[in-house]
Amino acid sequence: MNLRMMWAWALWMLPLLCRFSLAVLPAKPENISCVFYYKKNFTCTWNPEKEANFTWYKVKRTYSYGQKNDICNSTSEKGASCSFFLPSITNPDNYTIQVEAQNSDGITESDITHWRLDNINLLMEVNFTKDIDRDETYNLTGLQAFTEYVIVLQCAAEDSRFWSGWSQEKMGTTEEEAPLGLDLWRVLRPAKVDGRRTVKLLWKKTKGAPVLEKTLGYNIWYFPENNTNLTETTNTTNQQLELYLGDKTYWVSVISYNSLGESPVTALRIPAIDEKPFQCIEAMQARLTQDQLAVEWRSSTPEVDTWMVEWFPDLDSEPSTFYWESVSQTRNWTIQQDKLQPFWCYNISVYPIWQDQVGEPYSIQAYVKEGVPSSGPVTKAENIGVKTVTIAWKEIPKSQRNGFISNYTIFYEAEDGKKFSKTVNSSILQYDLESLTRKTSYTVQVMASTSAGGTNSTRINFKTLSISVLEIGLITSLIGGGLLILIILTMAYGLKKPNKLKHLCWPDVPNPAESSIATWHGNDFKDKLNLNGIDDSLNMEGDRILKPCSAPRDLIDKLVVNFENFLEEVSTEESGKCQENILGGEKNEYVTSPYRPYCSLGKTFTEPPISTEALPQKPQYLCSGMPEEVCSEAGEQPLSSAQSLGPDHLCEDGTPNPYLKNSLATREFLMSEQLPDQTK
Repeated sequence: MNLRMMWAWALWMLPLLCRFSLAVLPAKPENISCVFYYKKNFTCTWNPEKEANFTWYKVKRTYSYGQKNDICNSTSEKGASCSFFLPSITNPDNYTIQVEAQNSDGITESDITHWRLDNINLLMEVNFTKDIDRDETYNLTGLQAFTEYVIVLQCAAEDSRFWSGWSQEKMGTTEEEAPLGLDLWRVLRPAKVDGRRTVKLLWKKTKGAPVLEKTLGYNIWYFPENNTNLTETTNTTNQQLELYLGDKTYWVSVISYNSLGESPVTALRIPAIDEKPFQCIEAMQARLTQDQLAVEWRSSTPEVDTWMVEWFPDLDSEPSTFYWESVSQTRNWTIQQDKLQPFWCYNISVYPIWQDQVGEPYSIQAYVKEGVPSSGPVTKAENIGVKTVTIAWKEIPKSQRNGFISNYTIFYEAEDGKKFSKTVNSSILQYDLESLTRKTSYTVQVMASTSAGGTNSTRINFKTLSISVLEIGLITSLIGGGLLILIILTMAYGLKKPNKLKHLCWPDVPNPAESSIATWHGNDFKDKLNLNGIDDSLNMEGDRILKPCSAPRDLIDKLVVNFENFLEEVSTEESGKCQENILGGEKNEYVTSPYRPYCSLGKTFTEPPISTEALPQKPQYLCSGMPEEVCSEAGEQPLSSAQSLGPDHLCEDGTPNPYLKNSLATREFLMSEQLPDQTK
């Protein structure tokens, strides 16, 4: 639906745009000249005389000192002239003349000109001498200065009723006079950091004054209100000037000059920055008539009867041209529509003037013609939720609005084809869409509308969320709250039963030295475990008995690997020999580490049962591949309960040392009965 509407708008606007781009308006009528033929007609001519296209001319006249008005019609085929005839010609009188040219593309109007009939009547009778061979001269008096006149002659014989035809026209311009007065205005800029400000001065000829001279230049001087000694002067040929003034009250004066003299001085007071202007305008409105824009206002101060009307286009950048006009004895102002650009917004301000004071202005905006916006607003989606989204857009640039934005309409469509719309006023630049569907894609457009129509923005897409931030926060809060409650309960339990909590968090690690297994074989076994308490004499004796073996120095610091292996007794039948692990027997045997020095495989030993009784006091000879003299010497040293084996003894006897942890030098491995011979 929206696409069809857009195409319809495009097809409707295309001819208008093409026509607008190819339109050729008629040339503006200029150099209007009017002649009053006594008791005949009042004729006006203008330039250009010919037009490329057929043109209708309409000459608007006001007469009887502004009380009446009428129109004279002509075409380009008849020439650029038109005449008013009796009895509507009144003399003396003041006429205003404006020429309107119209073709198929539009209308163009000339400036309004003013004519005083008693100054433009060239029609008079003059008597000449009978000597026709001599050139006759006649001086025309009462003419207007710096004005162009057209002269024609016709003659008649004395006492004759018949006149000749008119002679060829001759044109001439009267001499100029000293300049007349000026209208002066100013545009105040904001003050800068240093307190100074820029003031733009504007001036032009007094409204309605005829052009009687050719101005050569302008003199400007200005000074603080209370100090004329600081007067500064400047000169220019332009009709505007920028001054850099302080924050105090200043007076500015301007005169124009030509070859014949100077104009009267026109002065203007520039108020101080902190001066508060008076207020008297209560309300103001603008309305369009058939061909004019009329502005009316209401004042609360009857004494104020002079106003300054200021207007300029409202653009995104500062306008380069300001238009202004003085109005007196009235509270309304009109301007021809053709003097304002269509589709442009104008700021119109009215300043009350009382003596030398300028009051607070009252401002409004107006269009002489509105159109659809040139482009739609720039749109984006924000704060996308599960069922809501914020649609935000920017204002259309002033140069592209083409009219007052009356409202915005948000069109949005779901992926299932359902369409919705919302309309808001022109002051709103974002809108929250609600009641959307979770996890659904949407397409959105925003249309900006004027009194002439609307223009859509580009399409944007968004997709609603499957889970909202609130829901995520709620779940997180529940989990976090549960953890917090668990921590609080754990702390409370720890305060109530600290030992149990400590035991659960940091369990005790058994100390092998304090193990109760040492009590199984009496105090003699404790003496054997207390290797750190071996005295030096026993070490010396052990060194004498088992010298070929040297144990690592940290042997006594190792943890117990297998206490049962330490209780092994060497069989009396195989005493003094290393035992070979016999595979395939009924019971598993122990294999000594192959890394033991001086120990060789091939001998066997049996494991006696574990007993809690004291070890037998008969001598136990622990030999493993030692030389015979060493072994025999060791056999003479019986093991007693009062002695414990030193490190050297433990190495030689092949019995696993319970104090070694992961030591390859003394570790023994449990072998399976069914495994093949692993010692080979």
